[in-house]
Amino acid sequence: MDRLDAMEIAIAAIDEGSLAAAARRFGRSAAAATRAIALLEEDAGETLLLRSTRGLRPTEAGERHATVWREVLARLAEIRKEQAPNVINGTLVLTAPELFGRLKVAPVLEAFLEAHPEVRARALLLNRMVDMVGEGIDVAVRLAHLQDSGLVAVRLGEVRQVICASPAYLARHGLPREPTELAGHRCIGVNPDGNRELWTFRQKAGSARTRSVQVRTQLSITSVGTGLDAALRGKGLVRALSYQVAGPLAVGQLRRVLTSFEPEAVPVHMIFRPNPRPWSPVRAFVDHAVPALRRELAQTAAVVDWLPTPQD
Repeated sequence: MDRLDAMEIAIAAIDEGSLAAAARRFGRSAAAATRAIALLEEDAGETLLLRSTRGLRPTEAGERHATVWREVLARLAEIRKEQAPNVINGTLVLTAPELFGRLKVAPVLEAFLEAHPEVRARALLLNRMVDMVGEGIDVAVRLAHLQDSGLVAVRLGEVRQVICASPAYLARHGLPREPTELAGHRCIGVNPDGNRELWTFRQKAGSARTRSVQVRTQLSITSVGTGLDAALRGKGLVRALSYQVAGPLAVGQLRRVLTSFEPEAVPVHMIFRPNPRPWSPVRAFVDHAVPALRRELAQTAAVVDWLPTPQD
């Protein structure tokens, strides 16, 4: 959170008489609003807001600072209105899964920053669910079915969960035709806690119902990328998302197996808080990134779905 954000939250807290109300106005958590006030008080070197059971009020020093904050924010708003419509500035904070972020989101973000040199960005590429409000995230890319929330979600496309192996491995060990046959194959897992994983498949070809098959993994590691490297070297079957293996599939380094039993595709969404400030880079990034990522995912789907596969 930058100081301008903190100033806005502080002014809202003074106007509303409540940190919680200020947090709701900007779609932030109460903890984030508290951190905003702490940031301003640390800079000032004194207490600016007094909190009690009766509400919140500024100290004498807080009133002086609030006058300055209002002037600063009002002047910035005027300047931004005077700027050309294509001049965007500010800080953008986004998050995405690590590998999807590296392969798909990062190039789009770099192109956006090239077009908007006044924008600064932080990208948190993490393989965990990030609390957007609590961690001050502006935009998130999620590969999952979403729960209801107060956030805006724009669908970008979908990815499939696929099982792959190298042609060399399949030539040596044969082609599995049923998920239960994986028990007789070498499998590569992304599971550092053990040598067994549950892989999800359709119960039968064309069915909407799924089943989980316990797979004994000969190699278990923490990195999907390293698991794919092992599969490329012919060390076994690997479970991955379609975007992760589109390149090796396209050039024949990997072959997709058990395609008739693949579970339903996983949706990909871009998520952001509603009503972003008109001068923030959030809306500009969403407008830039949504069509670009939709094209990327559509191209990936075309590559994966139209490639020939071994006979299941």
